[in-house]
Amino acid sequence: MTQNSSPLDAMTHALKQCEQGETSTAKMVQIWRAQAAQLPLPSRYGEVLNGQLDRMESSALFSEESCSFSQKDQLDALRIWLEKAREQLNRPVL
Repeated sequence: MTQNSSPLDAMTHALKQCEQGETSTAKMVQIWRAQAAQLPLPSRYGEVLNGQLDRMESSALFSEESCSFSQKDQLDALRIWLEKAREQLNRPVL
């Protein structure tokens, strides 16, 4: 990541690395929490993200079969959160 990349770019990169097995879930969650704190989003985005990241951490602690949170489903949910956050940040200010 370059120093000029946005928090969303860093989050996208960390997500891709986690999906490809190039970084741990714990490291991805750490990056996401740090980068999300820099985003000027409504509080509900933070609430939803924290819930998703908590579930992501839980899914990493157990095998796929013994956890009610599928890691693949959680990664998909984070990708959707990124899309919604990007849309929110790109909305014109009235």
